[in-house]
Amino acid sequence: MNTKDIDLINVLLIIISLALAFNVPFGLFIFSYVLLGPLHYLTEINWLREKSYFVKNKQWIWILVGFGLLISLPFFFNAKEFTGEKPAGFIVDFSQFLQGYSDEILLVSLLFAVGLIHFKNRYHLLLFFVASIVIAIPLLYYLPMFAIAVLFFLPTVVHVYCFTLLFMLYGTMQSRNKAGVVAIVLLILAPVIIAMSHIEPSEYFTMRDYTKTSYIDSGFGAVNLKAVAFLGGTGEFNIFSQIAIKVQIFLAFAYTYHYLNWFSKTSVIGWNKNLSRSKSKTILFIWLASVALYLYNFKVGFIVLSSLSLMHVFLEFPLNVTSIKGILLKLKPSR
Repeated sequence: MNTKDIDLINVLLIIISLALAFNVPFGLFIFSYVLLGPLHYLTEINWLREKSYFVKNKQWIWILVGFGLLISLPFFFNAKEFTGEKPAGFIVDFSQFLQGYSDEILLVSLLFAVGLIHFKNRYHLLLFFVASIVIAIPLLYYLPMFAIAVLFFLPTVVHVYCFTLLFMLYGTMQSRNKAGVVAIVLLILAPVIIAMSHIEPSEYFTMRDYTKTSYIDSGFGAVNLKAVAFLGGTGEFNIFSQIAIKVQIFLAFAYTYHYLNWFSKTSVIGWNKNLSRSKSKTILFIWLASVALYLYNFKVGFIVLSSLSLMHVFLEFPLNVTSIKGILLKLKPSR
């Protein structure tokens, strides 16, 4: 399958994802997150590993791995499902400490990814790592709203929507397919269409108990709340308010298409080419176990897989930076 055919498929996938998001925004989000999410994490991490994570010195990728694990630890520390008891005081304190610096960890990781794709020398990388800290901490301290945006939106909306858009733009600038341009335009217009659409909140009141419980347990209500606040929502937050439902429609669309976009480009990206039989079996086993865990208890599944989810976000930062760099180079006028 050539890139033109894949771009045409993606046009169709955007339309389907948006239509489904309008009809079942909560159910589609949970379905995509449970069924497509873990398979995406596993296959992308394997592909990134085969590509040396798009960095000059892949030994330093362990910093991003470590940061991803640190960010996920509070989910485990605060979980009562495993012990049934309240965590010890020092665990609570350490969890609160990590949560307090989550935005710094995220931004430092993204900035450090710039150095990872440019430098191989360990002294240069060490200096760039220190520079990333020096830049990130004051920036987040003096711009608290920016800090909130980093914490809530970088591993969620920015990852699944903005970085997907940039990745598509970079690919289309190389292939120059008209269908790719159409897909990009549709992806940009999607949030505009959602914002301008008339939504009747009462049509979304009916929801399966599993969907409602799973959505609450996922914690994505907090992302919805912050997005509503950024969009000017006032008063007490209500998940069934018109603006909150529109935000949820966007989240369902963005996550679903993010996953479908990845699987649709198998033949172009080639993430399946280096999958040996043993790797395929391992990925399939972990994926099935993940889905089973979600179905058994969504909250437990979310906690257990939080490290894998965040790991793939952090490990993708060098690829995201590479895409941005490629776009800027394409836009640079030739002499």
